[in-house]
Amino acid sequence: MEYSFLPNTSIKVSKICLGTMTFGHQNDMIESEEQMDYALEQGVNFFDTAELYPVPASAERYAITEKIIGNWMNKKSVRDKIILATKIAGPGDYTKHIRTTGFSEKSLIEAVDGSLKRLKTDYIDLYQLHWPERSTNTFGQRGFKYVESDNWTENFEKILHTLKKIIDSGKIRFVGLSNENPWGVMKFLELSKNNLPRMITIQNPYSLLNRLFEVGNSEVCMRENIGLLAYSPLGFGVLSGKYLNGSLPEGSRLKLFPNLSRFAGKKSMEATEYYMKIAKKYDISLTHLALSFVNSRPFVTSNIIGASKLDQLKENIASININIDEDMIKDIEKVQSIIPNPAP
Repeated sequence: MEYSFLPNTSIKVSKICLGTMTFGHQNDMIESEEQMDYALEQGVNFFDTAELYPVPASAERYAITEKIIGNWMNKKSVRDKIILATKIAGPGDYTKHIRTTGFSEKSLIEAVDGSLKRLKTDYIDLYQLHWPERSTNTFGQRGFKYVESDNWTENFEKILHTLKKIIDSGKIRFVGLSNENPWGVMKFLELSKNNLPRMITIQNPYSLLNRLFEVGNSEVCMRENIGLLAYSPLGFGVLSGKYLNGSLPEGSRLKLFPNLSRFAGKKSMEATEYYMKIAKKYDISLTHLALSFVNSRPFVTSNIIGASKLDQLKENIASININIDEDMIKDIEKVQSIIPNPAP
């Protein structure tokens, strides 16, 4: 396993991070524990979760994922071996079963305390805002539509003051963002100069099918020392190649949840066919091509992989041993120039 430091800290995390949003829905407790056992054995010390998980979110399954992780860490006595990241759910129609009060002081304290209880720990290493509270383009929206009545900008400083209180209490160590845009990142960084917590990571989608992070955010990461925690590096499994030629395997994410088709459009499938040809050219799996590309990017601190089956997890973690060379990158860039970012 390879490791990197969470920016501006002495915390060393594995370049592969275990994503857990399938725990408690696609994976039962036994399967989830098998995944965590295997990941830890392979040197993966970075686990990412959220109070929202499992996905799709529902009131019936609220926060089951955190409970599974907490029970496992307690049973195995491995809390000291894990760098643990979780998130507060942002506002939205599909999170109203959690709360409707956004990132208010009460909400943040309530969310942190709830996660600590479920995770059976007295501290969280990295606490993240799951997506912006303000009106902006996230989750597949290419363009930004300005809402003049949105006066949310004054909340940045309030949030940081609350997070400082929680950090000072010892309940969380560091803070990060998720599904954020360059303006939001820079706003938080600007205000952190006033003796307030500094955002050290940003968890956004990044894959061969969605490289929009490179437009703005990657420069922010390199110049401001922020680390990308890349999620959906396989585009919900599309970049494994299992959905090519109209295939829809039983038990697969797109079969179970057809509404989660963000990465499965016509152009995404066309691009995936090109990437499959590249993988065959270099005699590696498409999964390894896709994940090793993400692993290799200089602004990526850790690559969040997830799997519904143990053999998928094994292949995903093994991607750390694949070295992507300049010829592979040139071939990838040719596809990107023909079909740029088909899955925003």
